[in-house]
Amino acid sequence: MITGSAKLAGVAGWPIAHSRSPRLHNFWLQRHGIDGAYLPLAITPDNFEAAIRALPKLGFAGCNVTLPHKEAALAIVDRADPAAQRMGGLNTIVVAEDGSLEGFSTDGFGFLQALADGAPGLDLAASPAVLIGAGGSAKAVAVAMLDAGVPRLTILNRTEARAEKLAEQLAETIGGAVSVGRWDERAAHLASAKLLVNCTTQGMQGQPALDLVLDDLPAGAVVMDAVYTPLLTPLLADAQARGHQIVDGLGMLLHQARPGFAAWFGQEPVVDQALRDHVLADL
Repeated sequence: MITGSAKLAGVAGWPIAHSRSPRLHNFWLQRHGIDGAYLPLAITPDNFEAAIRALPKLGFAGCNVTLPHKEAALAIVDRADPAAQRMGGLNTIVVAEDGSLEGFSTDGFGFLQALADGAPGLDLAASPAVLIGAGGSAKAVAVAMLDAGVPRLTILNRTEARAEKLAEQLAETIGGAVSVGRWDERAAHLASAKLLVNCTTQGMQGQPALDLVLDDLPAGAVVMDAVYTPLLTPLLADAQARGHQIVDGLGMLLHQARPGFAAWFGQEPVVDQALRDHVLADL
């Protein structure tokens, strides 16, 4: 039950019916006994700016932002954190006490927290990494890895030009040792990796499996997949069969939600098995 004093937040996207964020945040609201609600906000691109600027007037504490609005949101907020500026987009908006809009990118935070949960012994500062993909999710993961001190990052993407563009953006905003590998030589680039991350949709339900042979991947390397439907993708199943430590994509989804919930509802939430089970029941 909620009252007239309920705190409000939501997730803005188009379309939005597929989002698991309402299920996730409302689980936390119930757990902590908070008078509040988290709502799906189906907003077309044409109406997005007007809707976001109306959040303070409607009494919203803020919202998450998902496709296709992440870049547009950055141009609307009054202030953005460094991660959002480097990303060129954001996924979290907080309405400040004076009614201004603050923007944040928490995708990188979610990635690092999920990786720490799933592979607690991995030292990123001593782990050359290979990243598959060059889209928005890949950029967030790349920024997070470089910020965490990954000594060398190799980007592999079927369309090499997109990988080159991402590498150039990273070099301009962060620096670090970033290179692009040829897709037809992708297997050979795994030989020196201690971390392999897939940020493509390959392996997602309804999509073909990622075309990548792991024979050259060192035995102690960690394999993470940002896909979480299914939880055990073909890539992770292959890696697990070879004895690699694996990290599924659900943790990234759950952890990226934590900073926004804390800002909107004043309670630090935790990611645990009960939450995982609750979200998994709807996947």
